[in-house]
Amino acid sequence: MVLMPDPDTSSDSRHLPSGIHQTVRPGCALLRLETTASREGVLDGAWWPRSHDIGAELPALLEALTEHLGPLSRVGLDTSAWEGLPTRIAVGDRVVHVDSFPVGDDTVLITRGDRDHFSLLVVPPEATPEDARAAMAQAVLAGNVSSAKQILIDTGGGQAAVS
Repeated sequence: MVLMPDPDTSSDSRHLPSGIHQTVRPGCALLRLETTASREGVLDGAWWPRSHDIGAELPALLEALTEHLGPLSRVGLDTSAWEGLPTRIAVGDRVVHVDSFPVGDDTVLITRGDRDHFSLLVVPPEATPEDARAAMAQAVLAGNVSSAKQILIDTGGGQAAVS
């Protein structure tokens, strides 16, 4: 997982840190978070998992997010996008509850505390590096109003979430 926080962002502020990846390489899971703390866009970031294996992918995502956002309480995933979804997962010494819904909206929802939600675009693992880079860049634009599905269509990143 590659996540490079903005050096000016304090981890104690608990604002959404800025994340920029240097390269998009096949076979590497990437996480990119919105580049402003305002959270004015539809999405807060983007995630490009390496595979469709949620058991292999989810722990690394949650660990990276916990490192930058603090303790997480829930993660929401699309039941039609992943097989064998767990109901909870341990991250450090905490348990994160996994909610699943058949929504097909190309996102993963992260909850910190009771009401602080983050929505991440999920770029399909089979997306090309160029398409993934374009989708992730569009997802983190301040003021982005495009849905995850529309971003994937516009950038060629895939028309469906991980399936």
